[in-house]
Amino acid sequence: MTDTVKLVVDGVAVDAPKTYTLLQACELAGAEIPRFCYHERLSIAGNCRMCLVDWVGAPKPIASCAQTVGDMAPKKDGTPHEISTKSPRAIKARNGVMEFLLINHPLDCPICDQGGECDLQDQAMGYGRAASRYGENKRAVDDKYMGPLVKTIMTRCIQCTRCVRFAAEVAGVDEIGLANRGEDAEITTYLEKSLTSELSGNVIDLCPVGALTSKPYAFNARPWELRKTESIDVMDALGSAIRVDARGPTVMRILPRVNEEINEEWISDKTRFVWDGLGRQRLDKPYVRENGALKAATWDAALKRAAEMLKVSGDAIGVIAGDLADAESMKAAKDLAGSLGVKSIDCRQDGAKLGMAADGSKLPRESYLFNSTIMGIDEADAIVLIGVNPRKEAAVLNARLRKAWLRMVPIALLGERVDLTFDYNYLGTGPDSLKDLKAGHPVFDALTNAKRPLIIVGQGALTRSDGAAVLHAVSAMAAAAGAFKGGWNGFSVLHTAASRVAGLDMGFLPSAGGKDVAGIIAGAQSGDITTVLLLGADEIDTSKLGRANVIYIGSHGDNGAHRADVILPGAAYTEKSGTYVNTEGRVQRAQRAVAPKGDAREDWAIIRALSAYVGNTLPYDTLAQLRAKLGADHNSFLGLDFAPGTHGGSVAPPYGTAGSLQSAAFTTPIKAFHLTNPIARASRTMAECAELAAGVSPAVAAE
Repeated sequence: MTDTVKLVVDGVAVDAPKTYTLLQACELAGAEIPRFCYHERLSIAGNCRMCLVDWVGAPKPIASCAQTVGDMAPKKDGTPHEISTKSPRAIKARNGVMEFLLINHPLDCPICDQGGECDLQDQAMGYGRAASRYGENKRAVDDKYMGPLVKTIMTRCIQCTRCVRFAAEVAGVDEIGLANRGEDAEITTYLEKSLTSELSGNVIDLCPVGALTSKPYAFNARPWELRKTESIDVMDALGSAIRVDARGPTVMRILPRVNEEINEEWISDKTRFVWDGLGRQRLDKPYVRENGALKAATWDAALKRAAEMLKVSGDAIGVIAGDLADAESMKAAKDLAGSLGVKSIDCRQDGAKLGMAADGSKLPRESYLFNSTIMGIDEADAIVLIGVNPRKEAAVLNARLRKAWLRMVPIALLGERVDLTFDYNYLGTGPDSLKDLKAGHPVFDALTNAKRPLIIVGQGALTRSDGAAVLHAVSAMAAAAGAFKGGWNGFSVLHTAASRVAGLDMGFLPSAGGKDVAGIIAGAQSGDITTVLLLGADEIDTSKLGRANVIYIGSHGDNGAHRADVILPGAAYTEKSGTYVNTEGRVQRAQRAVAPKGDAREDWAIIRALSAYVGNTLPYDTLAQLRAKLGADHNSFLGLDFAPGTHGGSVAPPYGTAGSLQSAAFTTPIKAFHLTNPIARASRTMAECAELAAGVSPAVAAE
């Protein structure tokens, strides 16, 4: 029995899989089918009727999105069915559908934010009538409040229900629905409250008309005015594919790009709307602290002062890399530290016990990567989450976990009980429950019996003082459950910082006799550390740095800059070409979309200049030379856009260091999703979202 059906579409014979819709089969044959409600990642609605095609022999045109090829009964004479997408009947049907869609649509294209990117505009030109026969008054619909991110003009809505299906199926929050019937039907939210999903901004991309648009971006620019730069997101450790749209020196918006292996075509609200923080609270000139106050200085004066602070014993210097640092700047900082004899360097602001064992030896790469790969979640048939809240730590990955749950994959959670938008088997709060995960436990047995078991461990379990012991216990449990078998590695670490894996890969860690982040802070308090170099490190308690001299290289006036004695202004991620490594070990490149603000410079160039003032000039003058040295010293940086997953050289578990586990519960490291880094904290939009998430709600019409 064949799994394909032969069709003839506009005279072109095609063998379409039985699972395809007629719309997909027509496109397989090269035909163009207009649509509004159909979306390949959402369920079939079949309510816009724009995709009508002429099924030869059928009494009327058929909605191609709702007809499965396998359900088409074979013809009695055995010949293939004929489909016409260009027959007079099909054209007339589409003309009629478009006329009905435009009956109540307002003629406000000149002021609509969707203008130039509107599916309705494009398809009205391609498939509509030349004139309307409708002369009655148009229907008007009240605009709805959907929060600070999504702007609504509901009179434009054509009830395609894409937003409804996205909210229910992908985001997992039933907050948007279709109320009433017939001509009174309208899309609305429950009591007009703000959307709570971390993925809510994706409805803007899904909306085929201008009913749902970006509220922060409203009336700021037209699409043809913008320069479009393909880049990588750094708001979390996934490395989602994004497009940065800029006009002049300003980033105007951030949109997703399709990358099936990472983010599909979704991005989180923080990724999408953080762009206004790129222009606020910026460090655009060097500063030097004099008599307790920071004062603007020249680059020469600032670099001289910083060089003086570094002309001490290497044991008295500490270097900490932040969560948004690119690989090039960390490599330059590491090389500078090495030339000065500095042993106390660390890229783990949160104190995660990753990358090195208690004896100082380097742990294998598999001990800190998302080894299954993000796309591997689609293959997993049993999943356990340990000390992780993916909804806050990686919202797009959480949507992929929900997709697995919809396929009936059993998911269990050990840690903080939270709403993940899907049901799970709750195992307990901490290490005591972890010890129970052994043979005889139903969840452990489910992992053992699964072909592709997946164990995801988060930073909430690894940033504790017993993090190394937790890493050892979880990896040992994963091995016992059969997570390392048949070319599959189901032990996966979910990071929260975009810079972390690159730092671990290059060994941005304390060398023998050196101090980690906690040790550097303690040394600064005691006086053993007299100079601290912060490379965009803002998530540490800078008030505990004592009397140490602090050099801060970064883009925003955040925690690190407030404590700094010398500020060297750096570039944000949209202002430089930088290398990042995501949680699965994939080397990616962010591209420069706009120039750095004012006198700011790229971070690696600042460190290169500083090295000359110190008297230990680094051996590279260009970004290309720096990248060549980065690849020569650390082979993992040589391949771009490749997730290593499991390979023949995988080091066997367990990882970490065996030890006693504390009884304290695992807690998520992210308390405020919208305020996790300096750019987000500078954003007014993110501040408003954070207030709403904390329960501080503005008055709306429904109240």
